[in-house]
Amino acid sequence: RPAGRNGWNGRSDAPPSFGSKIDGWSRSRPAMNLSDIAALTDRKWDEEIVPRLVDYVRVPAKSPAFDASWAAHGHLDRVVREAQDWCRAQGMAGTFEIVSIDGLTPCLFFDLPATAGLGSDRTVMFYGHLDKQPEMTGWREDLGPWTPKIEDGKLYGRGAADDGYAVFAALAIVQALDAQAVARPRCVGLIETCEESGSPDLPAYLRLLAPRLGDVALLVGLDSGCGNYEQLWVTTSLRGLVGGVLSVEILTEGVHSGMASGIVPSSFRIARKVLDRIDDSGTGRVLLPELHADIPAERSAQAQDAGAILGDSVWTQFPWVGCSHEHSPGDKAAHAMPTTTDPVDAILARTWRPALSVTGMAGFPSIDSAGNVLRPRTALKLSMRIPPTVDADAATAAMKRALEADAPYQARVTFKADHGATGWNAPPTAPWLKAALDEASRGAFGREAAWIGEGGTIPFMNMLGEFFPQAQFLITGVLGPKSNAHGPNEFLHIGYAKRLTQAVAAVVAAAR
Repeated sequence: RPAGRNGWNGRSDAPPSFGSKIDGWSRSRPAMNLSDIAALTDRKWDEEIVPRLVDYVRVPAKSPAFDASWAAHGHLDRVVREAQDWCRAQGMAGTFEIVSIDGLTPCLFFDLPATAGLGSDRTVMFYGHLDKQPEMTGWREDLGPWTPKIEDGKLYGRGAADDGYAVFAALAIVQALDAQAVARPRCVGLIETCEESGSPDLPAYLRLLAPRLGDVALLVGLDSGCGNYEQLWVTTSLRGLVGGVLSVEILTEGVHSGMASGIVPSSFRIARKVLDRIDDSGTGRVLLPELHADIPAERSAQAQDAGAILGDSVWTQFPWVGCSHEHSPGDKAAHAMPTTTDPVDAILARTWRPALSVTGMAGFPSIDSAGNVLRPRTALKLSMRIPPTVDADAATAAMKRALEADAPYQARVTFKADHGATGWNAPPTAPWLKAALDEASRGAFGREAAWIGEGGTIPFMNMLGEFFPQAQFLITGVLGPKSNAHGPNEFLHIGYAKRLTQAVAAVVAAAR
């Protein structure tokens, strides 16, 4: 273990002690020795959580957006039920309940009473999800989305890191604290099954469960990323998302390309022209002013710090075509290159600037069956990431106006938007939480916590912020370099997940 892992401030004989009163939260309690917590959580991971996640990977519990027959297939119901069974088998005082609303995906709700007389009004709330992204192509020959494999301390397969581990880690945290008689607040949890679809069912469950969640003082979201596997990373912001399908139709049926090309414009070329209205193909800069936002000074400063920590790994972590960047990052002629090699600029580009990706298409035959035919229609699946403070509805409207206005060649051009999601920018961090995070990271990793925005979207964060505006947030996770969430060869870094569990346990113990 690195220096400081066995205790606090680099000394195994210096466990953390919270005997002060900060922000009105009484913190008097016996000292906690993180080495004891680490021993308990490590054993829990090795003996129970990893085997449970191996079984979980095998279940194709795809989110409803990728499985229209999810209810009939029963995979989401299965993973929720099996998680509930495991939770109940832990023998903990509390409730573990599957909550279902007709027609919506199920949730797992748990409620664990406070210890040492701390009261039940104020709560620490855990969040996670059990639904998964679809298979994706390109998996290594010996790997697969539903074929778990442990190699070099990593569990490969879809969903263990995003986000199946969350519910098991949350219970391990509470169990370890209780086993050491460490006083803790009441802990509740909401584990959903439609996050990968944008959490459309979650508002209904929040309204239903809000009276039972209590006064959420600290939200622990275990569904985010980490810049490296060497310290605790705290997510400061999440981009929003506007998704939808751009469709271009120019003919009622396909025709011989030799007969029609030169007269009939290609539907794909029309789609390119229309996309040029919102995205500069030369630079990747999004052209719509409604999709941009000013970057707060605090977030810029945090990006500077994160860039200094991560350096070129911000961009070398990705599987570029050509030579390995890890071996020759300065050899720019040897391999594909990113839009920027400046670490700070790269961090801001993926966290506070909009960016368009085309993630799917329809109307195209496969290459081996593509004849000389001018296709009548092109459809593109668009994924527009937007800055954390940009309203998703306003961004959707701006995209629709730009894409559909004055269609070239009077083609039929439509943009059918999916459910948009506004991003999230963390509220100011309370002094007690900042101190607890740094101390927890030093104890578990031997280094202070680091702060960074994430380019992904977790609609739940914005939703809960509206429900509980006074809550503090600890959003963190295990999706670090090369973990490749949503893509092929996705993995969970088991060692990091263990240390993250220990660090979060220390923060929960500090919350009163």
